[in-house]
Formats: sequence, structure tokens, C-alpha cells
Amino acid sequence: MNTKLTHRAATLDDLQAVCHFPQSREELFYSYPTAQWPLTRDQLAEVYANRQGSTVVLLNNRLAAFANFFRCQPGERCDLGNLMVAPWARRMGVAQHLIGVMEQQACQQHGVRFLHAACFSSNTPGLLLYTHLGYLPVSIDERRDSSGQRTALIHLRKRL
Repeated sequence: MNTKLTHRAATLDDLQAVCHFPQSREELFYSYPTAQWPLTRDQLAEVYANRQGSTVVLLNNRLAAFANFFRCQPGERCDLGNLMVAPWARRMGVAQHLIGVMEQQACQQHGVRFLHAACFSSNTPGLLLYTHLGYLPVSIDERRDSSGQRTALIHLRKRL
């Protein structure tokens, strides 16, 4: 299958579709730990209004992924947030493409030297992807997952 990946700035019209990307409480927790299950357009609209760089990836012109920056310190660092991929688009290079786009935006629009990401220890696919893309762990925080159990949030960083 020939796949075409493109990206653009996210719009409010995209948010309802993005709400369907997380398929479980656990998946939602990985991408938006403070959200309530199920993800609603209102929850996502609040994030959209308060964060920078909301971006979507289209796979063959179909909405496939979403991410933003939850913090940017111009000249220093941006922190990647709310990375979500549609279930039908997983394992097709969509997340890798979106992270690359966000790295470019961080450099070009904010002049940063580092992109930071955080990934929960139980999110093995996420940890493997970030490692493959050159992200290195810098610290670990204890958190509580959606069921109240202890979990580790691994903070990662990549020099751009």
C-alpha cells in the first residue's frame, strides 16, 4: 500500500475525531494523564486553547495523529504533549512522522535546543519509539495511574 503522510495545524473541527483515538482509559492516561475517560471535545478544546503548536498528521488525507507542546521556553526547550495516534494508523510510521514534524517546529518556530517528552514505564511501544528516535532518559518521577497504582513517568530529551 502506498501511504502519503502530510501534516498541518490542528483546528477545532479536528478535535471530535481526535477524541476517538484513545481506545481505553490506559491509552488516554498515556497521552493525557489528567483527562477523564472517555475523552471529550470539551477536554481537548481546553488543551487546544492553552497549548502551542497543535498539529495533526493525515495518512492518505485521513486524520491519523495529534500532538502539541505543553510548554515552550524559546531558545531552550519545548515539551511534547498529548501525542495520540488513531488505532487504524498505528505501526505505520505516523507517530515517528509527527514527532519529526514537532522537532522541526520546535527548532524553526521556537529556536530551541532540546525537545523533551515524557512516557510512562508501562507504555513499551512509546519508550521503544522515543529510544529509536534518539531520545535519552533524564529523570523519573513517581505518579499514580488511572487506577491509582504506582507508575513511573520517564522524562526523555533529545538535542535538536
